[in-house]
Amino acid sequence: MTSAWEAAVEAQIRTAQERGEFDNLPGMGKPIPGRGLPYDESWWIKSFLEREALPSDLLLPTPLQLRRKVEQVPDEVRDLPTEQSVRAFVADLNAQIVAWLRNPAGPRVVVRPVNADDVVDRWRTGREQAAARTPAVPVEQPSGRPRWRWRLPWRRRR
Repeated sequence: MTSAWEAAVEAQIRTAQERGEFDNLPGMGKPIPGRGLPYDESWWIKSFLEREALPSDLLLPTPLQLRRKVEQVPDEVRDLPTEQSVRAFVADLNAQIVAWLRNPAGPRVVVRPVNADDVVDRWRTGREQAAARTPAVPVEQPSGRPRWRWRLPWRRRR
């Protein structure tokens, strides 16, 4: 039975080749990627992350992802416009941390909730320092008459 099945498959492949269905396939004439390299068990995960342009942090266990997020808090909140948005960001992160603490999975890593007041204080001082570094730009007072005018092509000059 196996040989009959193989013969049927081979016949289908042969007829498809005769019809030209295997011509102009992507990668035709190019070497097989990764050939000659040692076998990597997680090749498909790496290729998926590369193809989808996903960060490799997704492979980390949850506590390490949370710890990395805690480390990146100052960079993440730096460009937020208001104190409320900073507090909302910290509250969301703390909710994720508390959810993990209630049902821990993965390696035992110490992850503590972030103090929102400390983050807001650092955010304020960073904004004040940035404001002190940027010189005040003088604002031109608009005159009564504009410097330039739009000239439409179908209107004549006066």
